[in-house]
Amino acid sequence: QVQLAESGGGLVQAGGSLRLSCAASGRTFSNSAMAWFRQAPGEEREFVAAINWRLDSTVYADSVKGRFTISRDNAKNTVYLQMNSLKPEDAAVYYCAAGFTISTSSYSSEARYNYWGQGTQVTVSS
Repeated sequence: QVQLAESGGGLVQAGGSLRLSCAASGRTFSNSAMAWFRQAPGEEREFVAAINWRLDSTVYADSVKGRFTISRDNAKNTVYLQMNSLKPEDAAVYYCAAGFTISTSSYSSEARYNYWGQGTQVTVSS
């Protein structure tokens, strides 16, 4: 059974940092793209960042560029999201996703991802 388990969410003051982790299990994730999406209350889920298996391609939403960094440890089947300079508008449930045969131009498309985690809450106080 494939599972993606997020952790690391919590409450942080504006300007602070959090590091999210997502551990994948249940199958091999070789050649997968892994990504983070987020969904704020009353909003649609939106793309945050993605990284490929070879670690040589990352894509970020404009709203997080320069503040968030996605990385992955293939030996541990784990993807991370380092979030710095957090803003109240970053508050959301953050979801991890994994997919296969996704082109870089499609990294931001939810429909291309096969597996999803349950989400972890990030709250940013102003």
